[in-house]
Amino acid sequence: MRVAVVGLGGVGGYLAAALSKSSHEIVGFARGENLVKIRQNGIKIIEDDKEWCAEIEATTIDKVHGYFDIVLFCVKSYDLEESCKAISLHVDNDSVLLSFSNGVSNADLLRGIADSKVLEGCVYILSHIQEGGVIRKKGDVFSAVFGGDDGAAKKVASLFEEASLRYKIPSDIKTAVWKKYIFISAFAALTSYYGESIGFIYKNHYDEAKELLEEIASVASAKGVNIQDEVQKSLYTASKVPYDSTTSMQLDFKNRKKSELEILCGYIVKEALKKSINTPIMQKMYEELLKREVSRY
Repeated sequence: MRVAVVGLGGVGGYLAAALSKSSHEIVGFARGENLVKIRQNGIKIIEDDKEWCAEIEATTIDKVHGYFDIVLFCVKSYDLEESCKAISLHVDNDSVLLSFSNGVSNADLLRGIADSKVLEGCVYILSHIQEGGVIRKKGDVFSAVFGGDDGAAKKVASLFEEASLRYKIPSDIKTAVWKKYIFISAFAALTSYYGESIGFIYKNHYDEAKELLEEIASVASAKGVNIQDEVQKSLYTASKVPYDSTTSMQLDFKNRKKSELEILCGYIVKEALKKSINTPIMQKMYEELLKREVSRY
């Protein structure tokens, strides 16, 4: 198969490097200094106790060519639509599209652009770009979760198996995706709003965090997804991560970069309005963070 990995950051870079160990053709799409370094030296993966390198074909999304059997989107949520449009002429109804971007509505977006088989999914991994062409992965955490079309899921599963990458195909993929989303949505909002770590939020804003998680769970419930148990599980997770752990959105605000505010906070506010659900905490944080983001441009 010919496989595209769109976005070679912490998630996509690690995936592309791991998938290069398979017998399939892997093509990666990146930009800037990261792309330059990957072309020069390949992708270097630094794990806790080892380092390894992988060479892959890498280019920019505007220079996409040929046909792809599988496309894995590992871009920021705000780049997903543009990336899918760019590659849509290079897939057909037998191709499989899967987004690992943050959010719970990515599959719907992909279905609206390309006439392909679309899977819903998310990924659990602790990784980031350490420098151009270098991905730092922390711990043994890795699991790709996907589903929604049995045939398409088996196709992706065969790829991951050959590359020795852990994956799950849950019977209820929508609930599985929301289970990850509730944590990152709540703590992205809280850490960005207060400019403090996850540990600080847990210690000093526990009640507010719980209420915000319940707001997100109520929106999920209105959409037919029951994740009420995830409220306490998310709080437990927050209590166990290192005290100074940050979120990517918090770092984006701190470094004055474009953030995933709309998909992680705006989505909940807008869906709540559609369902006549009150989400005062998310509303407050979204409006304040939106002002901060707009003021940067």
